[in-house]
Amino acid sequence: MNTNDLFQAYRTFFGKGDALYQLFSPYRICPLGAHVDHQHGLVTGFAFDSGIDFLFSETTSGKVEMCSLSFEGLMTFNVQRPVDEKQNNWGDYLRGAVWALQQDFQLRKGLRGVVKGSMPIGGLSSSAALLCGFVLALSKINNLYLDKMQIIKYASKAEREYVGLNNGILDQACVVLCESDKLLYLDTRTSEYELLRFGTDNPKNNYSKLPFKLGIFFSGVTRKLTGTDYNLRVSECKTAAWIMEAYENTPLKELQETRLRDVDEEIFIKYEKKMPERFAKRARHFYTECDRVEAGVKAWKAGDIETFGKLIFESCESSMNNYECGSPELIALYKILRRTEGIYGGRFSGAGFKGACIALVDPSKEESIREYVTTEYLKEFPQYKESFELFFCNPADGVDFM
Repeated sequence: MNTNDLFQAYRTFFGKGDALYQLFSPYRICPLGAHVDHQHGLVTGFAFDSGIDFLFSETTSGKVEMCSLSFEGLMTFNVQRPVDEKQNNWGDYLRGAVWALQQDFQLRKGLRGVVKGSMPIGGLSSSAALLCGFVLALSKINNLYLDKMQIIKYASKAEREYVGLNNGILDQACVVLCESDKLLYLDTRTSEYELLRFGTDNPKNNYSKLPFKLGIFFSGVTRKLTGTDYNLRVSECKTAAWIMEAYENTPLKELQETRLRDVDEEIFIKYEKKMPERFAKRARHFYTECDRVEAGVKAWKAGDIETFGKLIFESCESSMNNYECGSPELIALYKILRRTEGIYGGRFSGAGFKGACIALVDPSKEESIREYVTTEYLKEFPQYKESFELFFCNPADGVDFM
């Protein structure tokens, strides 16, 4: 973005300011591994070169004053005091980051500053970008020296336990760990991960750069995940695991501690026909999606972008049919992507309850993709003429200071 906007906004709100820090926290996409991180599944991800820019300075009083060029309101509170009460605005993510760090640290310094997102809200984990960026900012000015996994831990804790979204660590891990020329492959149960170069297992690999771009397609529909069936789906997955464990006479844990990853796929196959269909579908998505992740990693390492993309399409089919998510607009957009020349694979982003689809696209066909998808989508949904947008982006490194 044009950082002059940030500096101008900072001067408008806070005056000249001293010792200004800048950091960039990217958005993310998950090509394979949809809806499984909260069940400790296997996932993949990219950060990309659009996200949230921060410009801030420290305050020795502990006071936080943050404004956004994307949302209204000046958020003010103090890191030296409890921040238990949510305010039901974008500042809850800032307060949540402080709340999570306060569990283990005594924060002394606050900050004042400006943030600006570079894309519409809807499906790219802008909340994770904001949280991870703010955790890193607080860590810097309070000399906490957090490593990458600690940043992920505190940002995830804030979103789950303060904001109230029962997700896993996929979003935060992508925002923090990703590198521009690699695919993140993460086991969300163990937090073990690899950063994989494209085509490393192919002796004929001659890719000096990735052979695709990331297409981001905003339907024009926006939703907050905390106001959807997102948390219900998480509970359904846990219940599916509980049912199978009950059939097996396995000692049960509390439901909130139960995950589908705890139950072998062979046990699901054994009881699939006995389970209520709602819960069988959720489990079916989990196991087949983890299988797709492993197959996708194999294709990625072989330099096989066509197979990798085909698996992304299959992931979205399972999201619709087994996980049962997707608005009419997103489903229509996905079907358009499937028939668009130059798109290797695509699916819903943001759990399918928000407003975006993502795709891996042939860079040489950007303009024809833009024209065809826009025309076909607005033919079905002309009411979104002013809010439908699409972008072509490149994978990027994780959150860091500029």
